[in-house]
Amino acid sequence: MSLKDRAWKIVNSRHLLWGVCLASFLESIIVPIPLETVLIPAMQIHRRRLWQLAIFALIGCLAGSAVGYGVGYFLFEAFGQMLIDFFGSPEQYDQIRQQMNRQGFWFILSIGVAPVPFQIAMFAAGATSYSFPLFLLATSIARAIRYFGLGLLVWKFGDQAEGLFRNHKLAASLSATVVVVLIWFASNMLAR
Repeated sequence: MSLKDRAWKIVNSRHLLWGVCLASFLESIIVPIPLETVLIPAMQIHRRRLWQLAIFALIGCLAGSAVGYGVGYFLFEAFGQMLIDFFGSPEQYDQIRQQMNRQGFWFILSIGVAPVPFQIAMFAAGATSYSFPLFLLATSIARAIRYFGLGLLVWKFGDQAEGLFRNHKLAASLSATVVVVLIWFASNMLAR
């Protein structure tokens, strides 16, 4: 049975909410298949459960993000120096660590809405011992924008939502990233 067939089986099962939660968890840590391929059709079929689906997708993502943070936090000691030596230098790692300490929230938030793998933010936050509560807050905001944005798209456009998303997903992700960066920039200017 193909992955797509399994996804449709979940969408049409009585375990829909927990299936979406599990799919979101797996997408957060290891599966390179975007959750949107399951979530948008599920939202279109089960419109009365639209916001529940967004909530369960967020719960699964937060659980997966916590695991990813833990991997960065607990396993960096074992493999970190090897990765630093291979990909850069101790000075570069120290710069990244300092940036995470100063601007980690915005880094995590922008990666969470950008069209790049979120694992980067999870592992970097854990490896640099960034505040776990702030990590979860930034992750919650970023992924709520993603999942509730999809819910809003389906609520507004119904069966046309999947096509609209497919045709405009890069522009939407880049727009959200630009908005986050502008808010970050404005908050830095106001703090000075």
